Amino acid sequence: MMTHADLDTLVFDARGLLPVVAQDIDSGELLMLAWANREALERTLATGEAHYWSRSRDQLWRKGATSGNTQAIVDVRFDCDGDAVLYRVESAGPACHTGERSCFHRPLEDDAAPTVGDVMGLLQRVVDDRFERRPEGSYVAQLRERGTGYMAQKVVEEAGETVVAALEGDGSDLPEEAADLLFHLTVLLRDRGVRWRDVAAVLASRHREG
Repeated sequence: MMTHADLDTLVFDARGLLPVVAQDIDSGELLMLAWANREALERTLATGEAHYWSRSRDQLWRKGATSGNTQAIVDVRFDCDGDAVLYRVESAGPACHTGERSCFHRPLEDDAAPTVGDVMGLLQRVVDDRFERRPEGSYVAQLRERGTGYMAQKVVEEAGETVVAALEGDGSDLPEEAADLLFHLTVLLRDRGVRWRDVAAVLASRHREG
């Protein structure tokens, strides 16, 4: 995590600015590219909310001040040259002024494949939304109503079907069964207050230890 002391090591351009990339902490999805001066970075570190410098308005701005689509800071990092910064955030609502979740929503190729992070982030957000709103007819809401034991039973069931798909036939059903398993595991984790980023942290620590 970057500290106030690190600000002295950063390399700002002639206008006193450097680029800032905002990244979703759950999925790793890149949300937006903006700019910050020292004041914006100081405000970000002090408040825990993403602040930027608007080049068009020539003023400091807090993300979500008017839209409500705030970005809560989880971690701030800077690159090896000290001339770019990364905000890792929990995003409340879309990052893009168009209403899209990410400013990087336009692929150069129409058939661009989604990344694992994009899909897992979407899955986490959908499950979170269903847990909070409990809309009528929602399968996630129905699972929650039946309790943790039933959710755990569904994970065991889907795990068994995934194993069968791996061992029998040509494996063509394996992606679909694995998707069902990940979905139900996400629901169970959410019920127990665990998010995929918590699981990722464990995996990352094991990788470092290894």
